[in-house]
Amino acid sequence: MTIALLTSNEDPEEWKLEVEKQLGAEIQVWPEIENPETIEYVLASAPPKGAIASLPNVKAVQSLWAGIEHITSDPDFPKHLPIIRMVDIGLTEGMQDYVLGHVMLHHLNTTRYIKAQRKKNWDPIDPPLARQRKVAMLGLGKLGEACAQTLRQAGFQILGWSRSQKEIDGIQCYSGDTGLKTVLSEASILVNLLPNTSATIKLLDAEKLSWMPKGASIVNPGRGTIFDDDALVNALKSDALSAVTLDVFWEEPLPKDHPFWEMDNVLITPHIASVTRVDTGAETAIANLKHLQAGKDLGQLDGVVNPELGY
Repeated sequence: MTIALLTSNEDPEEWKLEVEKQLGAEIQVWPEIENPETIEYVLASAPPKGAIASLPNVKAVQSLWAGIEHITSDPDFPKHLPIIRMVDIGLTEGMQDYVLGHVMLHHLNTTRYIKAQRKKNWDPIDPPLARQRKVAMLGLGKLGEACAQTLRQAGFQILGWSRSQKEIDGIQCYSGDTGLKTVLSEASILVNLLPNTSATIKLLDAEKLSWMPKGASIVNPGRGTIFDDDALVNALKSDALSAVTLDVFWEEPLPKDHPFWEMDNVLITPHIASVTRVDTGAETAIANLKHLQAGKDLGQLDGVVNPELGY
């Protein structure tokens, strides 16, 4: 099995050392590919444009991230190649930690008290118990389901929404336009873990944000493109929404002149909600590629991308 690592923003040496340690064989790192025609599999995170297309005999591409836009945005990417998203225990646990922490932050009115402290304003408001609070989870893939279950175990009532109807123990699952309106109108905290596709871009516009209860809050560690930024800013300025945590944006780093920076009911984190840990990520990637090398069914792997759906 001949593997190439293609990255423009990871530490290639760290990944190379870990993959070779676990694989027991050498891998090649772009751009120092000695024999491009021998490469069978690619490990990719923001690969240079045209790099994958220059390897004529690649059989599959393993993304080192949960998303795939960093691969498919390359106009020269060979559309026939299967892509496997990173579905990894370290990435999942990191996202569970982030989502639980920031949902609790909004549940306990923490951003409100931070603002009150700056003004030396004593203004107590008792939050409901977790079991009295409804939280909406948009996106019920591997990450979404795991985070939804974490929140359910913390006591929250979970309303889940996905493109296609799902059945998940302990979670009220919805789908379709009617289901989305139900979920948004009932939940006082919204978590977005939807993928970036043509169907989800600006899905949450001014109309849909208006469906949320007054004073609701949002946690977005999924994709920035899901929201209409202007609509989100207006909802925050009018107090229709109380506060948001944003980890992902239309443009990253977030431009210095973006209004989010100056809003005291917006908490910005710099796309750190969950990252792929090198040790567990390498283990997952190697297991997937060994599965394919053995001639086993691609469809048996977690994270295989459906080209028609874009995730």
